[in-house]
Amino acid sequence: MFTLSAFADEVAKDLDEQMDVLEREGVKFIELRRVWGKGVLTLTDDEVARVKEESSARGFGFSAIGSPIGKIKIDDDFDAHLKDFRRAIEIAKELSCPNIRLFSYFIPKGEDAADYRDEVMRRMRAKVEIAEAEDIMLLHENESRIYGDVGERCLDILTEVKSDKLEAIFDPANFVQCKEDTLECWAKLKDRVKYFHIKDAETSGKVVPAGVGAGNFVEILTDAVKRGFDGFASLEPHLAHAGSSYGDTGPELFKVAADALKGVIAKAGGEIRTP
Repeated sequence: MFTLSAFADEVAKDLDEQMDVLEREGVKFIELRRVWGKGVLTLTDDEVARVKEESSARGFGFSAIGSPIGKIKIDDDFDAHLKDFRRAIEIAKELSCPNIRLFSYFIPKGEDAADYRDEVMRRMRAKVEIAEAEDIMLLHENESRIYGDVGERCLDILTEVKSDKLEAIFDPANFVQCKEDTLECWAKLKDRVKYFHIKDAETSGKVVPAGVGAGNFVEILTDAVKRGFDGFASLEPHLAHAGSSYGDTGPELFKVAADALKGVIAKAGGEIRTP
């Protein structure tokens, strides 16, 4: 069973406008990354309260905090980053949001990721220990140029820093852009995947709607359905612009992305939870 969510900042800056577009496509959950032109971790307490009030009034929930935690250089100051991480937890709890998306640090260009493995694991373990104490789920996203950008290193993180508060987001487009075979990545990670980011990519790296590129969406979702997957499928279309921190899609292309997702879920024999 798939519950639809979306990075609503891809369609508009204003929260009401975001919800208008999502609601038209039957999406009632938001992966909160940016609103009113501000990154989620820079929102004030008053702004978080406003997000909570406005979303609740319209029956919206939050699937994850789309945080940038772990999207810094591996040698950047970690103590300051932990303060940001604790802020992400505060916001998640205020919004009754069960998950925080995070990454596993940028590796210096041209250097061997293995040389930084110990420090990556130390940092990930420190955050997991906090998450266990705070009872919040951390979801690691595969992203280019971080330690966990390929399937084998994603599995390495999940195996080494083993916890029931650390699981995987599966983003097919990001694996394609890293020249990975998504079916091989799925075989490695499927036991730990609790959440999907929905964007596809051609082998050239161009982002396209789900099922159009080389992400093997139908095959992967078919297997997920057979395995009893019950979780979020979060639209992150990047159809107008794909940046390093966030993308842009717009209302019209968001409908294209949503229709494509519904199509691949149907082909996979899956069901969409009615809002």
